[in-house]
Amino acid sequence: MREILINKSENKTIVMVSENGNIVEKYEELESQKRLEGGIYLGKVEDVLPGMQAAFVNIGEKRNAFIHLKDLLPKIDVKTTNPDEIINNSNIRDVIKKGSTLLIQVKRDQTNKKGARISTHISIPTRFLVFMPDTNIVTISQKIEKEKEKNRLLEIIRKNLPDGCGCIIRTSAEGKKEEDIITDIKQVEKLWNQIKNKAKKENPNAPVLICKNQGIIEKVLTDMMDQNVERIVVDNKRIYEKVSQFVLDSKIKVELSETSVMEMYDIEKQLDKANNRRLWLKCGGYITIDKTEALTAIDVNSGKYIGKDSFEKTIFTVNREASVEIAKQLRLRDIDGIIIIDYIDMKEEKNKEEIIKTLEENLKHDRSKTQILGFSKLNLLEMTRKHVVSNE
Repeated sequence: MREILINKSENKTIVMVSENGNIVEKYEELESQKRLEGGIYLGKVEDVLPGMQAAFVNIGEKRNAFIHLKDLLPKIDVKTTNPDEIINNSNIRDVIKKGSTLLIQVKRDQTNKKGARISTHISIPTRFLVFMPDTNIVTISQKIEKEKEKNRLLEIIRKNLPDGCGCIIRTSAEGKKEEDIITDIKQVEKLWNQIKNKAKKENPNAPVLICKNQGIIEKVLTDMMDQNVERIVVDNKRIYEKVSQFVLDSKIKVELSETSVMEMYDIEKQLDKANNRRLWLKCGGYITIDKTEALTAIDVNSGKYIGKDSFEKTIFTVNREASVEIAKQLRLRDIDGIIIIDYIDMKEEKNKEEIIKTLEENLKHDRSKTQILGFSKLNLLEMTRKHVVSNE
């Protein structure tokens, strides 16, 4: 059974996705921490940096936001065009000037050291699609595999999408009625027109917030509405009423818990494990997870496991079990960006292929987009993952 559990404490909201009592996703929102990601702003260009092909943009926050040339140029289809070639043949001075205004969206939150990362490539998530104005690109989730269904959805979208707009068709659109998808398109089209009109009106007042981002609760509910969620349990009355209204037209059961949802399913114990750097495997091996600014490094170790057969088989057993746990942890911790996995060295190529296959199979449960690039010459497995609390 898939459930969404929402816990509200004095200064923090925690949203969790549970599958048969196991917490598989967890997101936090602090009252004291302002989350910018997903918000749409009318920003003012403060400085253009030709040497970096980038600019700093004032969006009304303490730190100026950063935008790269690739996020200023029109969005292109990478399947038909080489983006590097276009960027190399472009000069940021020909695209923007100091003092000009830009309608942008925050793609990456600001940190203690850096300002937010922004883009002119606006994307607005809805139940069935990610709406992308100012581009004709229409793509479909790779998790929708049936060709007949792909063609049906593409036909509906292309017939009803506004001119000059594109989208990503989400997995949740699979099997849905045409009229429901059209309603979704009409609602987001109306929102986009409101955003454009407000930006035009507010242009002299830049920098200014044009459209507030979704809160963590709304974001998860939007994403999960059509993901076979059976129950939502909330331990705060105000949030309970808000959630009940949000899922009014669905079959999802919403319950108000008199006690903290953190008391369910040994959640505290499950989350403590997710915060550990070292995680023990059932076989006796273990993995360590270290997140740096540039990437996340995951190391696999044999630990206490000595095996019963050959050395190669012992290593393979640990690596295979580690792959299952790594897929779980990437999802639970919402680890994004470049991920390097240092498996115990295997000599046989068939074992390496089996490890990649195991990892791919377990990543199918992940709602986020992942890409496995394979083993490098140094025998390190390289992969990437987009974090879930974003707009694409």
